[in-house]
Amino acid sequence: MSRWVKAAAAKEGFSLGAIAVVFTSDAYLLEVNRKYLGHDHHTDIITFDYCDPLDRSTISGDLLISVETVARNADSFEVSMRDEMLRVIIHGIMHLCGYKDKTSEEIAVMRAREDHYLTMFTEVFADRR
Repeated sequence: MSRWVKAAAAKEGFSLGAIAVVFTSDAYLLEVNRKYLGHDHHTDIITFDYCDPLDRSTISGDLLISVETVARNADSFEVSMRDEMLRVIIHGIMHLCGYKDKTSEEIAVMRAREDHYLTMFTEVFADRR
């Protein structure tokens, strides 16, 4: 999977720095969401960007992922847990690359990038475990 994330970052024009993927519970991610973002709702991922503002050529950050929410979303969207987890991971990477998802236009662009890299994973990386 790290080759896939590195390839996705490179296609977006970035080198991959330190990326931590932390799998958490709903309760923990809700606590983080409240404490650091002021949001009082569950989410599947929170991305903390640690990129150097003077050198935006390398992305670095933490991806905090609620396994419980990802599992519920996989059921809801009728996709495998693996595919939904990959979508959430690449979603966080796209945030580090500068993509936003606040407006409907930004969401559409973000979803297109996710779909692109999920297809890349399936076509190129899934058979090379």
